[in-house]
Amino acid sequence: MFVRWLLPVLLALSTEANFFQFGTISNVSTYYFNYIYCNIWEGECQPNQDDATQQVPTRDLWAGFSHDYSSLLHQWYCSLGQCCDSGDCRITNNITGLERDLKTKLHGQHLVQSVVLKAIQGFINNPESNKPLTLSFHGWSGTGKNFVARIIADNLYRDGVKSECVRLFIAPFHFPHARLVDTYKGQLREAIRDVVLRCPQTLFIFDEAEKLHPGLIDAIKPYMDHYDNVDGVSYRRAIFLFLSNIGGATINDVALDFWHSGQNREDIGMEDLEHRLRAETMESHGGFAQSELMSGHLIDFFVPFLPLEYRHVKLCALDAYTARGLETDEATLDEVAKAMLYVPKEERLFSAQGCKSIPQRINFFLP
Repeated sequence: MFVRWLLPVLLALSTEANFFQFGTISNVSTYYFNYIYCNIWEGECQPNQDDATQQVPTRDLWAGFSHDYSSLLHQWYCSLGQCCDSGDCRITNNITGLERDLKTKLHGQHLVQSVVLKAIQGFINNPESNKPLTLSFHGWSGTGKNFVARIIADNLYRDGVKSECVRLFIAPFHFPHARLVDTYKGQLREAIRDVVLRCPQTLFIFDEAEKLHPGLIDAIKPYMDHYDNVDGVSYRRAIFLFLSNIGGATINDVALDFWHSGQNREDIGMEDLEHRLRAETMESHGGFAQSELMSGHLIDFFVPFLPLEYRHVKLCALDAYTARGLETDEATLDEVAKAMLYVPKEERLFSAQGCKSIPQRINFFLP
């Protein structure tokens, strides 16, 4: 099937070559060869951001072909999943979907819903941003940090976290040994540079950032700073997410204080938490807290994830049943929620695990 597509394309190129600008045809043809060689035949390729033969062809490049041949060429190329009317089909930037998912799938996190949406939307709508967008997610395990990172990836990229424009780094998994930090620095720089060269808009997620080795993240600090380019490569269309448990106790204390004073948790504002998170992070130990990202004030937003209450755990349980196509009732949801551990000991207000184990726990309540 592939050969039947390829032969007419090559014939079209050779037949029409005398009638159009050879440079245009050459660039398009070379791009196709590069794409086939690198992605289908899996040859070894080195991306070059400024190389026209490695850029996704735009509508301008089709102008030199007759309508019939350009349609044939365009149809074949799109069958490989690489193009669309809006440009690079790997990038969707579905802000409407992002807003919907944050509103309907994320529970008990009004600050996250507001800050993340505005930060992402503002960055996407400003192609002349003077630096990459850098967000730091803080909170207890199970409050939704990884979940929100996936929601962002799913709505900005066609293939979500599996997109070649997205890289996930898990600190203890990808960088386990302190003695190899110098090796990791080079690998990290190269990995980020490679993705940026391949994609016009990129997303980098650092999970368990508090476990990064000292000095490691400083290796890519220039990529997040206010530079037009670093060694000829622009990183201004990159988004960096750092996920950590730093500040979790502080966030919980503020939420508990609001509860004791009879105020709604929805009344907690960024002004109640962000400056405290920034200060606590800078006073913490570890490679992330002590990095030049902090001293250089390169984190755009410190995003607090509030501890989840009983009612939020029930909503998570409902989502887990729905995701598996199962029906349930209020009594069962209550049973799932009651099985979780709640803290502090006196108030038993916040789920100690958030919603992290809910998808597994519902198995116990199935008939």
